[in-house]
Amino acid sequence: MSIDPVYAISALDGRYADQLEDARHIVSEGALIRYRLMVEASWLLHMAEMTPALFTVNESSRKLLSEIASGRVNSEAVRAVKDLEKKTNHDVKAVEYWLREQLALCDASNAVLSHVHFSCTSEDINNIAYALMLRDLREVICKPWMTKIQTSLQSMALQLKDQPMLSRTHGQTASPTTMGKELMVTVWRLKRQQGALARQELLAKFNGAVGNFNAHLAACPDVDWVAVSQDFVTRRLGLAWNPLTTQIESHDSYVEFMAIIKHFNTILVDFCRDIWGYISLGYFAQKAVAGEVGSSTMPHKVNPIYFENAEGNLGVASSLFAHFADKLPISRWQRDLSDSTVLRVTGTAVGHSLLAWKSLLKGLDRVAANPERMLSDLKGAWEVLGEPVQTVMRTHGVVDAYERLKASTRGAPIVTREMIHSAIDSCNEIPESEKKRMKTWTPETYIGLASQLCTQFSNPS
Repeated sequence: MSIDPVYAISALDGRYADQLEDARHIVSEGALIRYRLMVEASWLLHMAEMTPALFTVNESSRKLLSEIASGRVNSEAVRAVKDLEKKTNHDVKAVEYWLREQLALCDASNAVLSHVHFSCTSEDINNIAYALMLRDLREVICKPWMTKIQTSLQSMALQLKDQPMLSRTHGQTASPTTMGKELMVTVWRLKRQQGALARQELLAKFNGAVGNFNAHLAACPDVDWVAVSQDFVTRRLGLAWNPLTTQIESHDSYVEFMAIIKHFNTILVDFCRDIWGYISLGYFAQKAVAGEVGSSTMPHKVNPIYFENAEGNLGVASSLFAHFADKLPISRWQRDLSDSTVLRVTGTAVGHSLLAWKSLLKGLDRVAANPERMLSDLKGAWEVLGEPVQTVMRTHGVVDAYERLKASTRGAPIVTREMIHSAIDSCNEIPESEKKRMKTWTPETYIGLASQLCTQFSNPS
């Protein structure tokens, strides 16, 4: 049944459906069926290779299995599996039946047909299907979109590496920095998480009903099923083999994988809130687009909606990722099915993440730095020079340097250039040549190594 997007219960399939087309072939129900078919076909091919005494596959069957194993499964096949599921009331059994039907059309022998889903529990198929899903998610969705965000931010950071601005710690004026360096902090953090995601192994098991190869050994006691399983998971499928499980794969690597995305997203929440604040301060101006409306009643407004939208979607995704971490590593005894319905929400968590990433990039495309506004704030903040003045005093043996500057600056309605210079002049322990150097300081030049740090560490080692 086709649903009008206006009446979709999920916003992902309604309001935002057009923005998620690139994810549907990876994290949808149809994609899950395709991955299951890939596993079933791969297992049959693997047995034909590793245990040829059991059966041989004719050329037409081998061609079909190879196509399915490589992921070439069309929508018609997916719908046919769903139709079978209505009869079986079991999703994986429907995959098995459909594959057997297709092989029969290729004149496969009874030996081949009888070995479809051989010694498998549905979890053998499902855990690998999800591992393959995460593998493709990492390469097709996460890597390109995470990289786009970092590239955009890094470009902005390098452009603004020398742009002084007033820092705010606890919401109060603090030692100056540059806008570029502050942006590069986010880039550095994001790149670390993407690197961790690239290195995260994806575990998979293929060992039967309760993880002991019981049925395998009963049917074929002379086969080294442990070696066959390991080779299937690692060589044929390119995943990491989990040798010790109950009926289910423990989901630890799944949770670890999602935790990295959650951390990446949390860093982006931090960034969204910061840039929202910078826009509010006027440090960034937003580009108006003809025909767009910012407020239904205030015509002048251009609201930071893309960063707000991103923050909201990141929060929804993170709440799901947190539930994955709480739920998926837990299973009653050797198996319960409560993980199945949770795993099906993978696409929802990914969808909200992808929406957030796209929205954030739109927001970045619509902002432009306002150097004049940043300098305006900074030039009047002479109190920030209390830090370097008292620090230089310390180098000349002034024990109560901090207290002297505190008495001169803390709580004053306005700290002026004259007040700072007076504190310098009144310090008899400092040589005149040093006082002269200190008096050349201004708030906008007191940025330390911010510019250098921005360029030097623009890429994590």
